[in-house]
Amino acid sequence: MTTPSEDLTLESHPTLSAPEGPLLLVIADGVGIAPDGPSNAVTEAATPVLDALTSSTHATQLAAHGLAVGLPTDDDMGNSEVGHNALGAGRVFDQGAKLVNAAMASRRIFESPVWKQAIDAAKSESANSDAPRTMHFLGLHSDGNVHSHNDHLYQLLEQAVIEGVTNLRVHILHDGRDVAARSALNYIAQTEQVLTKLNDHHPGVDARIASGGGRMAITMDRYDADWPMVERGYNAHTHGIGRPFASAAEAVETMYAESDSGDQYLGEFVVVDEAGDPIGTMSDGDALIMFNFRGDRAIEISRAYEDAELTEFDRGAHRPHPEVFYAGMLQYDGDAFVPKQYLVDPPDIDRTLGEFLCNEGITSFAISETQKFGHVTYFWNGNKSGFIDESLETYVEIPSDNVEFNTTPAMKVREITDATIEMLRSGDFQFGRLNFPSGDMVGHTGDLDATVEAMTIIDECLAELITVIDELGGVLVFTADHGNADIMYTETDGVRSPKTSHTLSPVALAIHDARGANTPYAMASVDSPGLANVAATLANLLGFEAPADYEPSLITPR
Repeated sequence: MTTPSEDLTLESHPTLSAPEGPLLLVIADGVGIAPDGPSNAVTEAATPVLDALTSSTHATQLAAHGLAVGLPTDDDMGNSEVGHNALGAGRVFDQGAKLVNAAMASRRIFESPVWKQAIDAAKSESANSDAPRTMHFLGLHSDGNVHSHNDHLYQLLEQAVIEGVTNLRVHILHDGRDVAARSALNYIAQTEQVLTKLNDHHPGVDARIASGGGRMAITMDRYDADWPMVERGYNAHTHGIGRPFASAAEAVETMYAESDSGDQYLGEFVVVDEAGDPIGTMSDGDALIMFNFRGDRAIEISRAYEDAELTEFDRGAHRPHPEVFYAGMLQYDGDAFVPKQYLVDPPDIDRTLGEFLCNEGITSFAISETQKFGHVTYFWNGNKSGFIDESLETYVEIPSDNVEFNTTPAMKVREITDATIEMLRSGDFQFGRLNFPSGDMVGHTGDLDATVEAMTIIDECLAELITVIDELGGVLVFTADHGNADIMYTETDGVRSPKTSHTLSPVALAIHDARGANTPYAMASVDSPGLANVAATLANLLGFEAPADYEPSLITPR
């Protein structure tokens, strides 16, 4: 709970006042702005409400990628984590990839006590033999730069070998989501080349890929949506339980031949030796580095390795759970201290809009389904778990279905809408925020028709929300956290390739005010507006001056 302080005080705006009814922020996850065309699910869908919102005089476009959200370059696509951080914090903070790049460039990461502990653990002799222990690396295996980057993995591997580690195992999670849908073999070939070089140039070194599987099939669950998914990954990486193959490439080639699934949905595998034994099981005293830098899909697997009281599944069902030295690239949950050891300090996001509003006694709610619930709570609040002030805030999580989301394009958008309307009409809340997940989650499947349907349903629900906002004399603000559904495939020489990753597209910011022509504000002229400008805008709409260090508001008094 936030303690009231002068630092969190908001001054009343001299000319703008709060509306009679509530202020509602609608975040349509993954709905960017791109040129019309057959690959654009947003413009291919029937969206008259969204079209009216974004063509009104109270609309603009916002940058949602690259430098505008704290990423290293403008070639880096945005994502939900950094997008919601910027929306809730009102400022741009250096984010995961940028922090890790700086730590790698300065070599600070390799001077940290945690790195040195991991090295010492991996160089120690096993209690049962004269052989050294093993250093394991686990993470998303691509250069998508949303959850991880293979360059970071390669630098970690090389430094470990330089410092005397001889046994190294890599546990890979196929991407196919932030990169091309079937690109796993390319990344495996690149990594195998790195490992071969380490083995050939350093006598006694044994570095190999040991296990893996698709990111939506094993290991990388989030928000407690599907712990059996984590269990499958844990068992493959730790105990060597999974389909056996002679190599990671053989595993992927075999699974490609069996179905049309993209990399993200491929099942777990383990690499075995000529005797059929897994080559990369973990033992007491081994070191394990999770090289993902983004937090949401790294928390549960981190708990599986370091939470002595874990009850979500039985880690010792097949063989005893090994006590490994576990560390994350960053600390993925600063409130819950998960993991306890980490290599790079995460962004220290303070003075979020939620903290200011709670200090001013503003009642609010946040709602989404499980897949995006943490985005409007944890990420919005600056990577902090739990309530800021439970007496003022209500958080509503609607359970997601554990399915491939193109099979249910509506996801829980209608349920989110119904619950939001009930809270709006209760009169208990001055501010609310919601996340419609389907533009992103269905978009990631690469299914254009399903994503078009998802957009149609979002538009229908927007119409319902606007009706209620008008009824209550409130204000609705529409935006998105990044693009995705706006470019569903690319085409080269007449051949279409599904695009399952986010885009570099801007996103819309549109305001619907029940006061209509009598709104006391107009859109401001802001240089290079981005997602971080939204917080100051919301503060103004609630009748407050924005904090002086926030990015400027997108509205100005008439």
